[in-house]
Amino acid sequence: MKFAFIIDPIQKLDPTHDTSVALMESAQAKGHEVWITEAHQLSVVNGKAWAILDRVTLKPIERAGDRWIAANPWHQIQPDGSHPLETMDVVFMRTDPPVTIPYLYATYILDYIDPEKTLVVNSPKGLRSANEKMYALQFTSVIPETIVSQSKAVIRDFLDQKGAAVLKPLGGKAGEGILFLDPEDKNFNSLIEISTKQGKEPVMVQTYLPEAKLGDKRIILLNGEPIGAVNRVPSGSEFRGNMAVGGLAVKTEITDRERQICTEVGPKLREDGLYFVGLDVIGGYLTEVNVTSPTGIREIDKYLPNDERLGHQVIDWVESFVKQR
Repeated sequence: MKFAFIIDPIQKLDPTHDTSVALMESAQAKGHEVWITEAHQLSVVNGKAWAILDRVTLKPIERAGDRWIAANPWHQIQPDGSHPLETMDVVFMRTDPPVTIPYLYATYILDYIDPEKTLVVNSPKGLRSANEKMYALQFTSVIPETIVSQSKAVIRDFLDQKGAAVLKPLGGKAGEGILFLDPEDKNFNSLIEISTKQGKEPVMVQTYLPEAKLGDKRIILLNGEPIGAVNRVPSGSEFRGNMAVGGLAVKTEITDRERQICTEVGPKLREDGLYFVGLDVIGGYLTEVNVTSPTGIREIDKYLPNDERLGHQVIDWVESFVKQR
């Protein structure tokens, strides 16, 4: 089959960390063609989605103890011009957040791929409907107490009630802009003014979960079912566990409570065409639903036996989905 990946510039990807590279490697290992493009290279011509596509050949990473080692160079590119995306069997939309206006425009272009010919992961409509912070709010039984507001008074009242809270920009990524709120902090007013852009943009505020110091677990869901997880433990005085801010990825298991969360969320993900998703769970509570470019595969693979690769499971599922359709 032909796999196209819409990614950020490949030169900026880290093959020892990026899930996009892990998925491309797995597709190649199973004998499929791997193509790449970028969001700004998409077009609609004669009512069909087109892209400037390059054929890519990867040299897979290798394990050295508890580390991944990448060749230099680790990929070769063969430009091939513009093609209708429906000539691909599968298109993975893997452009990193934030979800900007150009990102949204790219999803509108992807709407012009014939779904009878090409599977798009994740669904363009699903991507538009699933803000990674707001989407979790519909699962009230498994999330911590949460508000979304741009009102300083509303946020202040919530903080006074809870004693401590975490503020998250609705469009943030990789832990950017996440703040710990303390009722005694004399900077409270300034923090809210900056975060809400002087009351013009809402933010999410969740009650602080003390279990965060034990880790922020990333659970990978494939078609609504959990297939692996890694725990991201904050380092030093940092309260965020995101790997982008120094969180340490450690081996973990999926608990019964976390499987309950997956059971709660899975059917809605399938309904929205969100097939490859990363849930963030702290202390048995769902905190975010990552749909744009969820990562974690490389970190999970380190702890799998017999050189197993989570990406292979994803490609196996894609093959089965396409064949059944």
